[in-house]
Amino acid sequence: MRIDYFVQSEYNGCEIQQIMRREFKMSTTWVKRVKLYGTVELNGVHARVKDPVRTGDRLFFEYEDNSEKLTPPENVDILYETDSYAVVNKPAGMVTHPSHGHLEDSLLTNLSDKTLHPVMRLDRETSGLLIVAKDGYAHNMLAHADIKKSYKALCYGKFEPADGTLAFPIARRPNSVMIRDCVEDGKPSVTHYKTLSYFESANISLVQFELETGRCHQIRTHCCHVGHPLLSDGLYGPLSDDNPNDGLKDQALIYDDKVGRVALHAYKIEYKDPFDEGSIKVFEAPLPSDMQKLVDEIG
Repeated sequence: MRIDYFVQSEYNGCEIQQIMRREFKMSTTWVKRVKLYGTVELNGVHARVKDPVRTGDRLFFEYEDNSEKLTPPENVDILYETDSYAVVNKPAGMVTHPSHGHLEDSLLTNLSDKTLHPVMRLDRETSGLLIVAKDGYAHNMLAHADIKKSYKALCYGKFEPADGTLAFPIARRPNSVMIRDCVEDGKPSVTHYKTLSYFESANISLVQFELETGRCHQIRTHCCHVGHPLLSDGLYGPLSDDNPNDGLKDQALIYDDKVGRVALHAYKIEYKDPFDEGSIKVFEAPLPSDMQKLVDEIG
């Protein structure tokens, strides 16, 4: 981490540590790390974090942490990497965080033997892009970067209208740890959708989704609620025990096994890079082979 910063008028008279927290979103722990093990300079001279500053002063911070390159396995692609973070394309079937039963095969443990900080997470069955920060400071900065996430999914049925917004509050189903429902007293949840293709012979749609909110299972819950569940969705699909749909059962018996996991892919992220003067970064990942194979078959 290297920061070279000229003090703005709003911070005139503030202590250095106040700027570290407010401007650079450093936690108390990170301020202490930089103070004890890094470099803090004011106008080229070593300074204490409690020293006051004036408008136009030059601050310099430096702290070396997890800046080394990540080491992804063959099935994980890194689209972009800096000393602070990486944009990673996670395959379906891989959990993001180490957890019971997945201490050695999670995305994070596959990338590095050091502690990493995912700025977002994807369910095990969901493939696609996410950002992984290399330290707590980078995580805090990226968490304020207004990341826009877009997904593609294969859904049963034809959306009417073809484009629109699903705005149904979501809450956890009573007596369930995982299942979510659309209910009036749930948390506000907004999903924008656009039909990319409708395959009439299979009655399946390829749909693009953009999240305005980020609730757990938001896309899957909204699609189930409007009668267009995702293919192969074991929780919300037509063949599930929790959300069965008799009208789509015969169709699901044909197509669910062709993907074999929930047909959801995080294909695009867009954000302002806080480490590159706020430049806009956009990354996309094509449909994975399992989803693309079915699109080619029914198309």
